[in-house]
Amino acid sequence: MPEEKSEGERVIRFTEDFLRLLAKFQELEIEDVAIEAEELEIHLPPPAVIPVGAPAAAPAVAPPVLKPTELIEVEFTPPVMEYPGKVVEVTIGATKSEGGTRGKTLTVGGETTPPFYLFEKAPPHPPIISLDVFDTKIPLPRALKAHVKDVVGNPAEWARLAVEKFGADMVTIHLVSTDPLREDTPPSEAAKTVEEVLQAVDVPIIVGGCGDPKKDLEVFEKVAEVTAGERLILSTITLDMDLDRAGKMLKESGHIALAFTPIELNMARELNRKLYEYIPKENIVMDPTTAALGYGIEYSFTIFERARLAALMGDPELPHPLVCAGTNAWAAREAWMKEKDLGPQWGPRELRGPAWELITAVTHLLAGADIFMMMHPAAVRTMKEIIKQLLNYGAGKPEEIENWVSVRL
Repeated sequence: MPEEKSEGERVIRFTEDFLRLLAKFQELEIEDVAIEAEELEIHLPPPAVIPVGAPAAAPAVAPPVLKPTELIEVEFTPPVMEYPGKVVEVTIGATKSEGGTRGKTLTVGGETTPPFYLFEKAPPHPPIISLDVFDTKIPLPRALKAHVKDVVGNPAEWARLAVEKFGADMVTIHLVSTDPLREDTPPSEAAKTVEEVLQAVDVPIIVGGCGDPKKDLEVFEKVAEVTAGERLILSTITLDMDLDRAGKMLKESGHIALAFTPIELNMARELNRKLYEYIPKENIVMDPTTAALGYGIEYSFTIFERARLAALMGDPELPHPLVCAGTNAWAAREAWMKEKDLGPQWGPRELRGPAWELITAVTHLLAGADIFMMMHPAAVRTMKEIIKQLLNYGAGKPEEIENWVSVRL
């Protein structure tokens, strides 16, 4: 049994506990306590003495609240940063003097700051827009078909319309007829279509496959054979292709790989790393997958943003220009469904469709995309105007950042 403490020890223990609690709480309320003492002294403060007839003290008045008349002057330090990395510059197309047939070339990349951080540095090259063209008749939403109905099925005329009327910087010819589950067009015929498009327009072009990795590689090899020196973009090179064959084809032809991976940066790194064994970094652009408005666009945005920031921080496997497939927006049912099926609050699909494509593209523009695949003329025209307005600001003056926000006192 524990040894019983003497009364003196209990008093000392109580006093120590009492003082410790007072130090912690400043105030204690004790109930049912009997105090035994030989002497007890209680000290009370003397009351204030007010002379007879003296006026009562005036109640305390809070000081007046003064309204500021000017802002406090403080020193401002511009938040300008220097980044160790840089996005690789990629030149698309080749002129006659460079071994191709294009009337001009386009260069993307070269950024050393996050997208449109104009107070740090203006981007060295503007983003570019490529309009989609298909080598065969395909189902198109009514809002799109109304603008191209006269050229559907004629890829050369479609490409000419995209450049001359819709203002495309580039043209993407999708060889969807090569799909083994569709028309299964042979590679030789697909290559002939690419040649016809090259003759119809003098801008750089992107050559897209059908999505079947085996057939796409066969088609790309034939296209590369007849277009060597043109510096086309071949869309897409994927991890499930025979990358040894693809790499050798890209190396021999000098074409540019559009490295496509499904929203996963580690897979993007892996694909780029394998392509480095065959081609220089200046021959690679990346599509980490574009998710449309309402269908995961926030996740897609973060992947694009992370890729761009990784490039600026010196990541050796992600320093490539980014491609945004804005036309993926047309896979969203909200972009093409009739107003009566969605409700009147959605508005006419003739406006809703291009707006859906535009918002998808602009979102990825602000995340760092350099090349945009688009379709609707109104979306393209508006996108070009947005890019122009952003670039017209030029190199921002960081010392004027405080003027971006106004205050009324």
